[in-house]
Amino acid sequence: MLASRNRIRRSDDFTVAVRRGRRAGRSHLVVHLAVAEGSPDAPRAGFVVSKAVGGAVVRNTVTRRLRPLVRERLDRLPVGSLLVVRALPAAAGASSAALSTDLDAALDRLLR
Repeated sequence: MLASRNRIRRSDDFTVAVRRGRRAGRSHLVVHLAVAEGSPDAPRAGFVVSKAVGGAVVRNTVTRRLRPLVRERLDRLPVGSLLVVRALPAAAGASSAALSTDLDAALDRLLR
């Protein structure tokens, strides 16, 4: 689980990250990152896993596999940042190692 202070809960925050943030796409994921300058808040993360990925069980499995990967990388994010990880349909059949590689590549690109 992500700590409560590290979770995006409001739809407005998802909207800000997706519409105003930078984006990096990979074969299994699209990662959106918005940094609020001067915000003292801890970095927060959220997940978007649509029905295109699969049924409810598959979507929850993908989210459960992504959550610890993001938690391990929160310390790389700037203070006040909003991170949204959107799973693509290919994520349903991807290994955790493939998801980890895609997430690292996307974050490296966004944090440059």
